[in-house]
Amino acid sequence: MSPVQFEVTTLASPEQVREALTDFSDRRLETWHRTLDPKRYELREHGGTWAVAREATPGSPFWVVARYDWSDPAVIRMTILESSYGGGGEGSLRITPTAVGGSRLRVEWDNTAARSWQKLLLHVVHSGPMGRLVCRLWTSALDEYAQSAHA
Repeated sequence: MSPVQFEVTTLASPEQVREALTDFSDRRLETWHRTLDPKRYELREHGGTWAVAREATPGSPFWVVARYDWSDPAVIRMTILESSYGGGGEGSLRITPTAVGGSRLRVEWDNTAARSWQKLLLHVVHSGPMGRLVCRLWTSALDEYAQSAHA
């Protein structure tokens, strides 16, 4: 099964996208209010260029504990350390500027430790209507971040 991949184009600059993705302060819940469940969010550890957090989407039965690493300026890496479905995985978020001043964010994630039926389910969920919804929600969050006073 190939990795889950999607792209988001936003009005936010590459710097703003990177800030929004790596901000593990209380603002994270504000920025990602449509895609991050505040009841299940927990920041476990945090350093200068990394963080470990438990995250879930509102209404979803699934959660993950992910380690984010943004020590490489070209990419934000994510490693799933724990999950409600027993799978793990690795991913990357690459940010490139667009010609009109915004950004393109390419997300790639491979669920490496899941059983084959779980990989198939995740692939179907992310490649169908749910995947398009996720892209719209990420675009909306990043556009709002770009237009906010704290960006």
